[in-house]
Amino acid sequence: MKIAVIDYGMGNLRSVSKALEHVAPACEVAVTSNPAAVEAADRVVFPGQGAMPDCMREMQSRGLRPAVLAAARDKPFLGICIGLQMLFEASEEGAVEGLGILPGRVRRFPRERMLDSGGRRLKVPHMGWNEVQQAPHVLWSGIPDASRFYFVHSFYAEPAGEVVAGQSEYGIRFTCAVARDNIFAVQFHPEKSQAHGLRLLANFVNWKR
Repeated sequence: MKIAVIDYGMGNLRSVSKALEHVAPACEVAVTSNPAAVEAADRVVFPGQGAMPDCMREMQSRGLRPAVLAAARDKPFLGICIGLQMLFEASEEGAVEGLGILPGRVRRFPRERMLDSGGRRLKVPHMGWNEVQQAPHVLWSGIPDASRFYFVHSFYAEPAGEVVAGQSEYGIRFTCAVARDNIFAVQFHPEKSQAHGLRLLANFVNWKR
């Protein structure tokens, strides 16, 4: 099995590829910016870090947009962090258009509501471990509900359709995982989330739709 980790120049992808190699030693894991390699892969991972306008620009400048859209139509497809946000129609970050694969928009955490239960100001970006409340999906198999995963983000997805697969709370309740057909995407970093993150990646590798 070939797993393509899409590289469009935004973020260190070594930890993603190493985590996949750990859970799937028999698979061929390739970090690639080659559209043909993405098209030839059996499964596709779409990670990213940084500002969404920069990510969209770099992805398009490398000619990867058609390959990403094609993979999201018919291959097991895992989005991570910005790779989740880019699936939506638009973002408040730079007023940029996304790929439009999923309905909805990406919002900035509202400053006036970023308070903990004691009324203390919460920092943005949201950085650190947080619980995830799951909606039923096979990629959560073996992961207890309310398990903690590692987040680094200032924006969150606000879906317009029935695609929510997980939610978390940081000042507000927000969507942190989405799923539809062959697509599963998470706002947190499974490759940095220890045992539960590795289990999610293993579930993705073994996902049979």
